[in-house]
Amino acid sequence: MKIYLTALIKAKPGNESELKEYLLELSAASNREEACLQYELHFDEAQHQFIFHETWANQAGLDQHNQEPHIKKFVEKGGPLMDGPVIIYKTEKLT
Repeated sequence: MKIYLTALIKAKPGNESELKEYLLELSAASNREEACLQYELHFDEAQHQFIFHETWANQAGLDQHNQEPHIKKFVEKGGPLMDGPVIIYKTEKLT
């Protein structure tokens, strides 16, 4: 069963560009994962917020994603640039 996620990542003011670079690396690496069906990065300038729209083939693939080195690197390098924790919505596709 497919897994749909939306992740919200708010940048500390002035850190948008640096955080964006880490998120672009994360997106490229995640899109290469076998279970990744979609991993799109968007940006809301007014809110200083990055938004990921993700689709995973199954829960096992998402679980594997969360153990990947590029996730751990992002937490280490990108975490200090964020204004609060990542907010993740796991949703059910209706249409």
